[in-house]
Amino acid sequence: MLSLTLAAPHPAGAQAECDAGNGGIQLPEGFCAWVVADDVGRARHLVVSSRGDIYVALRGGRGGEGGILALRDTDGDGRADVSERFGDERGGTGIALHDGYLYFGRNDAVLRYRLDPGRLVPEAEPEVVVSGLPSEGSHAVKSIALGADGYLYVNVGSPSNSCQREDRTPGSPGEDPCPELETRAGIWRFDVDRLGQEQGDGERWASGLRNTVALAADPASGTVYGAIHGRDQLHQNWGDLYDEHDGAEKPSEEFHRIDRGDDYSWPYCYHDGDLGRLVLAPEYGGDASAAGRCADHREPLLAFPGHWAPNALTFYHGRTFPERFHGGVFIAFHGSWNRAPLPQQGYNLVFVPFISGEPVGSWEVFADGFAGENPGPRSADHRPSGLAVGPDGSLYVADDRGGRIWRIVSY
Repeated sequence: MLSLTLAAPHPAGAQAECDAGNGGIQLPEGFCAWVVADDVGRARHLVVSSRGDIYVALRGGRGGEGGILALRDTDGDGRADVSERFGDERGGTGIALHDGYLYFGRNDAVLRYRLDPGRLVPEAEPEVVVSGLPSEGSHAVKSIALGADGYLYVNVGSPSNSCQREDRTPGSPGEDPCPELETRAGIWRFDVDRLGQEQGDGERWASGLRNTVALAADPASGTVYGAIHGRDQLHQNWGDLYDEHDGAEKPSEEFHRIDRGDDYSWPYCYHDGDLGRLVLAPEYGGDASAAGRCADHREPLLAFPGHWAPNALTFYHGRTFPERFHGGVFIAFHGSWNRAPLPQQGYNLVFVPFISGEPVGSWEVFADGFAGENPGPRSADHRPSGLAVGPDGSLYVADDRGGRIWRIVSY
């Protein structure tokens, strides 16, 4: 473990001149951006300390180094001039700050590092908060959120598409009840200060959530919210019910308030954006329009276009953006891989206005252009994957395709 004492960070309000072209992204009038760091690896979620230091979860794999990247600006130009890596090279996605500790969501565990005042990287080895989390199969990443109630919330994604007897196989029926729901496809809550926990020590806070990579607690209310990766392959697996256009556009990506004990209906149901409601999945006897058993489940607060892949969300409680943004939500969409024959979409950052814990009106695209000329999981220039609000009200965006970190300000 590294042990460095570095020059103090410049005050967190330091700003650089914005980059020409905003570092390659498009922003509304009154906003601009610059690149804080570039080519850092597979940057997932990130946090910014009260001193302005940036901590980025690096996923690792595909030739990239994992762990945590720490960034500091010591000369006041708003750009990182010091960077240090630490932690497990396997990497992870979730990251959070709480009471002097940095929490890190590895695929199979949540660790925490004690941050000593004045030091950029921790001196001591990490402590294990939760271990043994299921990570087999798809959707193994662990996003985390720290609630105002003093608890740690952890996403445990489903390993499958729709809990079929034979995963992603045309015509294969779904398992009913779905056995995955006992240990996957939900949010688990743990004591944030207790070490050595396992999944069984936590509480299954909510179920029926296929993969909640975008997970956050509203700092004003403590309420937990999430944007969910929806299922795939309606047309490919059930071509007698869905055409190619249906497969590209459906189902919606759902945004929910995540309340204790609630069931959000995956894998039995999905949200149809054309019908504007939940629909019974074909694996469970659905015909592409009937609600069936889904009529009794909670509808999402908002529905987004299919397969956009929400990967991060943050509430804006800074004071430097215009007033209409205060209390609202930014969501980073990683971008689609399966909207053929339609163009791939997403790869953007949207804003949702909020009043009294509820979205008001519609959502809007706030930042775009991340993907460049060729949107696609391997052809995009950048894919938004992490969001954080700095102590001065700046909005930070991380990208796990090109490894770029932007800082967005209003003027």
